[in-house]
Amino acid sequence: MKRFLTLIALAVLFAGCVQQAPQAKYVFYFIGDGMGLAQVSLTEAWLADKDGRIGSEPLSFSQFPVLGTATTYSASNIITCSSAAGTALATGEKTTNNMLGMSPDTLPLQAITYKIKEAGFKVGVTSTVTLDHATPAAFYANAPSRSNYYDIALQLPQTGFDFFGGGGFIQPEGKDKDQPSVIPLIEEAGYTIAYGMEDFETLRQAEKMILLQEKDRNYLEAVPFAIDRDEGDMTQADILQAAIAFLDNDKGFFLMSEGGRIDWACHANDGLTTILETIDFDLAVQIAVAFAEKHPNETLIVVTADHETGGLSLGWEKRYTMHFDQLEEQHASKDKLLADGKKKEVEQIEEMNRRARIGWTTSSHTGIPVPVYAMGAGSELFAGRIDNTDIPKKICEAMGVPF
Repeated sequence: MKRFLTLIALAVLFAGCVQQAPQAKYVFYFIGDGMGLAQVSLTEAWLADKDGRIGSEPLSFSQFPVLGTATTYSASNIITCSSAAGTALATGEKTTNNMLGMSPDTLPLQAITYKIKEAGFKVGVTSTVTLDHATPAAFYANAPSRSNYYDIALQLPQTGFDFFGGGGFIQPEGKDKDQPSVIPLIEEAGYTIAYGMEDFETLRQAEKMILLQEKDRNYLEAVPFAIDRDEGDMTQADILQAAIAFLDNDKGFFLMSEGGRIDWACHANDGLTTILETIDFDLAVQIAVAFAEKHPNETLIVVTADHETGGLSLGWEKRYTMHFDQLEEQHASKDKLLADGKKKEVEQIEEMNRRARIGWTTSSHTGIPVPVYAMGAGSELFAGRIDNTDIPKKICEAMGVPF
């Protein structure tokens, strides 16, 4: 009996000596929409080629110490849509394709943003596409169809979340343009709307904020592709920098930042635009890494994707070569050229992709797993093979927030 009590005492002493793992106080959740491992690899190969060598020039997040993979299937399909994937990444629950923030039987699901806000953290949601689009909307809205854009937008000001930033709204006055504009409704709910980075600097002491592009630009649309950008257009890095400045406080924050236009470039099978969007995404991650260097024991950064888009491959048609120089003459995205009616130039870009040996198997999504990169407090939770529904649960665990 004496020996047993001694063992218990030693166990208690040992437990007291073991340091608790640091809890994540500042969390960055990056989602590269459509960004599978092929998109990352293509970008890294292109960067190495720019440096005059064959190989791979790593992005900041591909050097994170923790690497995992996440399966992406939805409740109804082996190949997910963006709203089902966004729902999984935001709520930890599967749903059927085309549904948003709801279970397959249309019961509303609660995103982790609400749990984190209730726990006392500040919350931000940002995207380079519109804020009522599938991925950002999954973090605040519930809808039986992701296409209910107006109803989704109306839910944004009801959240009380601290910061939203990026593109605007697809249907700000409803599908038939016969509804009250969401903009004044958002302002009536206590949100200050900043139009552009200069306006943000003036208004950054506001209680709650939405950051959009300058009013003399297409401020209700998605942030422009990097390849199409005009001087003064906002970037994902700009939005992230503003979000950090607005959210930073002693209690901590959670920030979801989506690179939404990687997906759009891949839907268009546009190799160079995909590469430049992935680089832009990485520039935003680098800002989070710089923040983490100032708070090394309290910051968690997770980088993943909702799915892969395009069935992208490095190599095409029985050849072991790539020729990135064939992309040098491209100066606009395929989407912009199509919008401008320049069909011939679009065909030229398709030929550039073929000559560069960039392969595509689809203009839609694929069902392959996506990478998960993590660094910082709680990052070890994201190693190995997991499902997309595990990621929000592990974020809550790292933050000490009940799921």
